[in-house]
Amino acid sequence: MKTNPSRSRLWSLLAAIPKQVILLFFSLVAIYPIYYMIVTAFKTRPDWLHDQFGLPNPFTFQNITDALNKGNIPLWFGNSLIVTIASLIVSTIVSSLAAYALARFHFAGRAFYFNSMIALMVIPPAVLILPLFVLMVNIGLVNTLPSVIIIYSGLLIPFSVYLLVSFFRSLPPELFDAAAIDGCSNLDTFWRITLPLSTPAMVTLIVVNALFVWNELFIALVFLQGETVMTLMPGLTLFKGHFTINEPLIMAGTLIATMPMILLYLFGQRLFVEGLVAGAVK
Repeated sequence: MKTNPSRSRLWSLLAAIPKQVILLFFSLVAIYPIYYMIVTAFKTRPDWLHDQFGLPNPFTFQNITDALNKGNIPLWFGNSLIVTIASLIVSTIVSSLAAYALARFHFAGRAFYFNSMIALMVIPPAVLILPLFVLMVNIGLVNTLPSVIIIYSGLLIPFSVYLLVSFFRSLPPELFDAAAIDGCSNLDTFWRITLPLSTPAMVTLIVVNALFVWNELFIALVFLQGETVMTLMPGLTLFKGHFTINEPLIMAGTLIATMPMILLYLFGQRLFVEGLVAGAVK
């Protein structure tokens, strides 16, 4: 007996409905905080007290203006930019060179070093706060940007090494043999062959690490206690009063702090696709 094709397609669509409903539910859960942040940032405080979840009525930019004028957001933004860029530069250089050595060379202790990187990934940063604080006090770096740059770089390196080692090992070994025959040194091979082919992994790594450093709060609160050296996230906590909370003002500051990472993600996503295409062509 023949099966009706249209009926089979109908049953397939009906069977997929529960899965689509579940995906839609989790998508709404993920999107809702962004919706709340945006609509609250453009509300007046009385409007927020009256209706916390509805659209702004009236729509106002006053919270954005107040966040830029009343706080030190431009200064905190600059500090976050310095910390993020410096941490990315240090961690990316160190981890890419270490990962290249682990992936391409054979030397004593290679497995131990790589396993140590994996072990360091599971250590929560909170347990390191006390010894790191004592160390920074002894060397006089507490309440300075270099203190968090050093800490963030150290926290980023284990994951970065793990990711890059896995990617470097997937590259065709024939390319490295051909480079050696052409007289390229190890550093030339790393710079001219490995890095161009690793664009997808490097872009992914930079985006993920930048999101972590930019949004990190706990370490920044402990080591950057002066208002002039704060980054954006601990600086936004100053918008909260002792007895009152101006939620629209806080959400406006959060929206300002979020926009650079959204732009970085969109920019990195485009580079990720371009890197995939370029690697396929090569």
